Amino acid sequence: MTVIEQNAVVLFQGDSITDAGRNRSDSANLGSGYANLVTALFKSKYPEKQAAFLNRGVSGDRVVDLERRWEEDCLSLTPTWLSVYVGINDTWRRYDSNNPLSTEEYYVTYRRLLHTAKEQLNANLILIEPFVLPVNDSQKQWREDLDPKIQAVRELAGEFKTLYVPLDGLFAQAATQTGPAYWAPDGVHPSPAGAALIAHAWLQAVKA
Repeated sequence: MTVIEQNAVVLFQGDSITDAGRNRSDSANLGSGYANLVTALFKSKYPEKQAAFLNRGVSGDRVVDLERRWEEDCLSLTPTWLSVYVGINDTWRRYDSNNPLSTEEYYVTYRRLLHTAKEQLNANLILIEPFVLPVNDSQKQWREDLDPKIQAVRELAGEFKTLYVPLDGLFAQAATQTGPAYWAPDGVHPSPAGAALIAHAWLQAVKA
């Protein structure tokens, strides 16, 4: 039985992978990615739960951007479940615009967000680790920046006793059968199949 309770409010937070082209003028719009798939599958299986799902992912965001909008886009929505998926832009900007964010700053900022959500809302937490599936040689060097950030998310998951979605390993495993572009054509943004992989892993984490 799923751990998500009756009348739960589930908030998805993150970057473009969570955003997935959602309509910002419609507060109920979930975009076309994993958040929409999770909602559809969960609600079809557990209609009696009357759970509400919200998406406030913003394309391009890093963890410092989440912090800037944390009051409006998280705390004021009073979720009972908070799902956070952020980190690939924190790595990507180092390589495409020479704007690095250290693992320490990533960890400290991320920790502040989780601490605030626990302290003010006592929200249940779900952390999704970032992934990269290198589709070219230049993306292979991203691992030196991303791997320590993935480790930081794992440490936060342990500290806050969160549910955890280990995407980097899941995508690496899936890509052995198909090549990386099948799951993420640009190495970062999931294909429809990739979004479904995330959604199934998320539902598994909440025992749905």
